[in-house]
Amino acid sequence: MKRTTAWLGLLAVLALPAVEAANLEIRALYQPDPAQPGKNVFVNKTPNTGYCTSYPADCAAGNRYSFRVPVRFDSTRAISGDDQVGFKAPANWRALTVTNPVTQKSETVEVRISGIGSEYVLSEPAGDLVGMPGKDFEGHQKLWSTGRWEYPGSPCTPGPSRSDYTATTYRFVWNSPVEAWCQKRIDYYRIPAMSFNTVDFIYELRTPNPLAMSSGLYTGALTYTLGPGGDFEMGPGMQPNDGSLTLNFTLDVQHTLKVDLPPGGNKVALEPAGGWQRWIDSGRRPTEIFRNQPFFLSSSSRFKVMLQCSSLGGPDCNIGNNQVGYSKFQIRLTMPPGIVGPGNADGWTGTLEYNTWLGPFEPGRYIDRKQGMLRFFISPRFLDFLKPGMNGTLTGDATIIFDSEA
Repeated sequence: MKRTTAWLGLLAVLALPAVEAANLEIRALYQPDPAQPGKNVFVNKTPNTGYCTSYPADCAAGNRYSFRVPVRFDSTRAISGDDQVGFKAPANWRALTVTNPVTQKSETVEVRISGIGSEYVLSEPAGDLVGMPGKDFEGHQKLWSTGRWEYPGSPCTPGPSRSDYTATTYRFVWNSPVEAWCQKRIDYYRIPAMSFNTVDFIYELRTPNPLAMSSGLYTGALTYTLGPGGDFEMGPGMQPNDGSLTLNFTLDVQHTLKVDLPPGGNKVALEPAGGWQRWIDSGRRPTEIFRNQPFFLSSSSRFKVMLQCSSLGGPDCNIGNNQVGYSKFQIRLTMPPGIVGPGNADGWTGTLEYNTWLGPFEPGRYIDRKQGMLRFFISPRFLDFLKPGMNGTLTGDATIIFDSEA
């Protein structure tokens, strides 16, 4: 029996190039885990930066991730009175296609931005700001507490409460459950200029079923526009120094396909039920000469099977020698439960044929060292080749190939 191993992968790399280009590479990996055979999902391997490094528990609870990009937003005019600060994020799920360049097979990945964090940076200390006519003014603490800046306008919600502000800065995180403007009115003060030096994007992923994918790397990209009228807007009059943000995805799928035989399982001795002596003693020809040989299969991917032996075609393989004579044997394959074969049969059973691929076989979940069966047998129509009084050993070879499908 020939053993083959198939590997399937999903990879993405974080890379933040020059400041004039906002790019991020996201990687995700699938490897079957024998300790969790039912967990057939990609794992995001992109290192978190920004928000989730400070609040890992908050991100883990919502299966969220974050990255900080060096995009700067600057106000193009003074902000005061009825002006509002806020943002609009692409909170709806966006789909992109990832493709394996070797097989040209494609799958769909979905991503949504479920929150934004940054730091308001004032052009001058809050204590030096001029209050609007008729408005009370008590320095920067009063500025930041006015309207509780940590609480965004509906429909957004605040991240973990904090008070990390200074005379010129206020750090915030707002969650964006839906795609809509989330704003707060300034009311009290006239702010000559304001900026964001960096932006934290909090994102969620939906990845395809890795069990339905072939081994290899799948790549694709999704580009967002930044600034007024774009996918990301950071409030009226806030202009970014880069007009786009590109997410580059690489999915690395590493499947397992492994077949093990128990010790001595590569040598199969066929005999009648009850052994040869019963035939000799009774004189009655047995209806079948056979041997059941168990094997142990580990698989997380689609695969196919083929029989190689000395054959003229079909299911029959030659066995014998010039001194004793010849006969033919066949091999019936039974897959472990959880492996679906032709006809959508779970735990498929069927007879192999010479030089013919059979399949596809596909696991409904990761199968870790589950037992299948190979039944080697001489059917009744070939028993006439074996006659009482014959003395010797008939031999033959068979190779069964399990091959991961590309």
